[in-house]
Amino acid sequence: MRVPRLSWALGCERGIHSLRGKLTLANVALLALGIVAATAVSVMGMRYYLLDQIDTELVKTRDSLGGSQLTLRQIDSLSVLGFVRDRLAPQTLEEQPRPDSIFAAVDGGGEPVGILGFQPTDAQRGLAGAVDHPRALIEDPEPRDVRLYGTAYRASATQLADGTYILLATSTDGLHEGVAKVIKLDLAIGSLLLALLACLTMFSVRRRMRPLEDMVETSSAIAEGDLTRRVPSSQEPTLEVEQLRLALNSMLHQVESAYRTRERSAAQLRRFVADASHELRTPLSAIRGYLQLYDKGMLSDPDERKRAWERVLAETDRMGRLVDELLTLARLDQQPELRFRNVDISRLVRDAAEDLRVQQPDRPITVDADGSLLVHGDESGLRQVLGNLLGNVHTHTPADAPVRLGVRRADGVVRLCVADKGPGLGPEDAARVFDRFFRAGGGAGSGLGMAIVQGVVRAHGGEVSVRTAPGEGLAVTVTLPGRAAVRS
Repeated sequence: MRVPRLSWALGCERGIHSLRGKLTLANVALLALGIVAATAVSVMGMRYYLLDQIDTELVKTRDSLGGSQLTLRQIDSLSVLGFVRDRLAPQTLEEQPRPDSIFAAVDGGGEPVGILGFQPTDAQRGLAGAVDHPRALIEDPEPRDVRLYGTAYRASATQLADGTYILLATSTDGLHEGVAKVIKLDLAIGSLLLALLACLTMFSVRRRMRPLEDMVETSSAIAEGDLTRRVPSSQEPTLEVEQLRLALNSMLHQVESAYRTRERSAAQLRRFVADASHELRTPLSAIRGYLQLYDKGMLSDPDERKRAWERVLAETDRMGRLVDELLTLARLDQQPELRFRNVDISRLVRDAAEDLRVQQPDRPITVDADGSLLVHGDESGLRQVLGNLLGNVHTHTPADAPVRLGVRRADGVVRLCVADKGPGLGPEDAARVFDRFFRAGGGAGSGLGMAIVQGVVRAHGGEVSVRTAPGEGLAVTVTLPGRAAVRS
């Protein structure tokens, strides 16, 4: 039986220290304070009102007797005053142990005297004994509190024409009993309201805090590896909770994107390192092989030594170009500061076309770059873009395949297009044309040219796209911003 009790105690402690429990306790405490304050104000007002009525009645009776200029003997002889005989006539203590009203006459020495032929009763004697001297009551404009037989009374006094003092007292037991009943009723209703408020608050807070519980579940699911989880929208969202949900979902989207990007970058880096190692291994292996042949004296023929030396130089140049291209990509990945200035892109296109004509005089080349077209960019980077694009044409297309170079400004951007009539690429190869070390069909080259083109264009704030199909050639379009690229 100890385990269930312990679990119940822990559950109660968590409930009290939870936000739901604290809000419930706060609401109940505030309502309790309100009920206590309202009850206190109402009880004090009720007591003051009832006590004022008793005092008003006593003062009215006192003033009537005091202003009548009657003596005690005249009061005895006036049988017409039925209210004196019926209501003010003294009764014995046995007949009324705790009378609501007491009417007593006392002489100048403070001793009670009989009224209407009746001897003073115990109540009248007790009232006379509870009052030190009637003169003090007469001088006080307001009735005073006196205790008689354990009962609270409001008492006042007046003096008749013959010097007799009349003591008037009215019990306040009814007043106190009424106030006690009101307090009990208020406490009962207040307790019911507190219980009802606690239940309603728990229900309302639980419903309002459901989105927070969803956030906890979503966070736990993401911590376990499910990055696709999002906080669902509630049926009755509040402004603050909905703002928190949207902000959390936006943050989770950014976290997922960053995680996917990191995974993709890590995979690309692993593939890049593997491809770079493979590309560098080939020329190094060739150079090592020729050097071993030379070291072992197996290249005795001068022609063989010359051919081996030429092969070593060619592989060294190949490895140097590969390292240069890797360094270029590394600098582009670090987003370097480019030297932007006004560059005539039409002149660069014409120069690149002339270089290709010198290399391949038989290739038909069409150039659409008349006049001058200025762009704000890095001249060496733009020359490298044109060189790599035409280098691909030179390497991967037949020597008689036509090529067209064009540049124009439209819609606030500058578009540079290099299109050839070569064999083209399939959909799978076209999708990977910008991947590093990708060579369509295992062709020549390092496979870094198009990756460098994309990196340089992005560094200029532009974009590059390809349009190709098998047998229809390859068209590469470079789009550069028409205004200066701002880099931080």
